[in-house]
Amino acid sequence: MSNDFFSGLLASISERGRSLLRRGGWTSDAPLDATGVTALCEALLSGRGEASGTVLARDVLDAYRILDDDKRLEFFETLARAYGPDRDRVEQAIEVWRSGVGGAGGSLHFASEPRRQELFRRLNRAPGGTGDLVGMRADLLQFGKGRNDLDTVDRDLVHLFISWFNRGFLVLRRIDWSSPANILEKVIRYEAVHEIHDWDDLRRRIDPVDRRCYAFFHPTLPEEPLIFVEVALTEAIPGAIAPLLAKDRVPVPVEHARTAVFYSISNTQRGLAGISFGNFLIKQVVEELRRELPKLDTFVTLSPVPGFMRWLKREDSLPLTGDGRALLAHLDDNDTWVDDPGLVESLRAVIEPLAAYYFLKAKNPRGKPVDPVARFHLGNGARLEQINWLGDLSPKGLRESAGIMVNYLYRLEDIEKNHEAYANDDEVVASNAVKKLLKTEGRRLLDLRLS
Repeated sequence: MSNDFFSGLLASISERGRSLLRRGGWTSDAPLDATGVTALCEALLSGRGEASGTVLARDVLDAYRILDDDKRLEFFETLARAYGPDRDRVEQAIEVWRSGVGGAGGSLHFASEPRRQELFRRLNRAPGGTGDLVGMRADLLQFGKGRNDLDTVDRDLVHLFISWFNRGFLVLRRIDWSSPANILEKVIRYEAVHEIHDWDDLRRRIDPVDRRCYAFFHPTLPEEPLIFVEVALTEAIPGAIAPLLAKDRVPVPVEHARTAVFYSISNTQRGLAGISFGNFLIKQVVEELRRELPKLDTFVTLSPVPGFMRWLKREDSLPLTGDGRALLAHLDDNDTWVDDPGLVESLRAVIEPLAAYYFLKAKNPRGKPVDPVARFHLGNGARLEQINWLGDLSPKGLRESAGIMVNYLYRLEDIEKNHEAYANDDEVVASNAVKKLLKTEGRRLLDLRLS
């Protein structure tokens, strides 16, 4: 009801502003080129009226929608070139700051702010403006690949989004079978880890007594989940995804559940890439589950390893013997290797230690683990608990990770300590079971002198 009230209020202000602009001689014919949109932006920045500013902001966003891809790119180029800081104003503020006048630091801060940021703030006043700006950034990420000159525009949007999508504004809501159909449809569409095939499949994910789904929403986007997590309640830590998603599985009575398994986390808004919600989401869901089910004592993920096969294929310095390399060649045989029990066991002897090496030793240029999922969970304070051989036998799982899945353990009393070890020392906190994989019979196939 409150959302409807404020939406109506904004629409009323917008319509009043439109009538004021008409009486003042302003007309907008929805310009079809970037120059026309830029003219509207200048009018928006020069205006002072709240009502007229609201309708101008809406006109800018509506005009932007009409632009084709080339003209949108031209618009972003104009934002980068002509909407930076006012150089004269910055130089004056620098001179005042050097003179030691009190408060000069604040003046310098505001003088150095790009005009783009004020433009984006004013665009955000339009009804639906926040969602449109998120969509605009999604376009920028698509069109701006390899364009360093557009990085400044992206940084300004990210700077504002970090404030606008601050954790204090996010609302945690449980999604279940009684949730509105449009939100349920978005869960199906946005699921990024384990495809939801149809409505029956969705119901198996969120309706049984041992299943939960939670999402963060923002007040300005009440029907758009920003990120959601699917949770399975189990009796023990699982090592494979198929039993959790099986059509004929028997639900676990909640009084028997001791483990909460986060088996899928999906971001939904491309335009919010790089704005972190997942760490807050997991920690708050843990608190929600502990309140609801006090007997839960273990909180883990069952995570994919999306970059493992890519790393295997491009890494020339793998610590492999000749026999090990020959075995890995079977992974290219259209996934038929999983049907040969002897080959499966031979591959296990080489892939499990390689997976341990991948998580514990392989680093990106910044000295962090090469695996993006590992960086996320380790940064949240989780521990790499278990590497699961053939945890995901789906075509996607075999293609991306040779079927490997992993568990990250969220032990509440260790989260802060683990986070500090990772953040300060780049330490991959792992269980003894994972560390021992580097010392197994895999040495017969791997040259692990670097371990």
